[in-house]
Amino acid sequence: MENHINMKNEEILEILQDYKNKSNKDLISVLDFLNSDFVKTKDLIIKLTYHLDTTETSYNKLLGEINKRINNVG
Repeated sequence: MENHINMKNEEILEILQDYKNKSNKDLISVLDFLNSDFVKTKDLIIKLTYHLDTTETSYNKLLGEINKRINNVG
């Protein structure tokens, strides 16, 4: 988790563990953090998925070409 809110990870975990006894301000701060973390993680997964797809396509294209060349040699 990337923390851009001015809270320490320990504080976030403490609030998450004892949220029923925490202030609205604490809950809202952690909600903001979690929302931000969710959006960033989702965006990263999407970017990595596109990267993985492009890598797979490139690999398959080169593998197909090398297989054609090897099969034509014999």
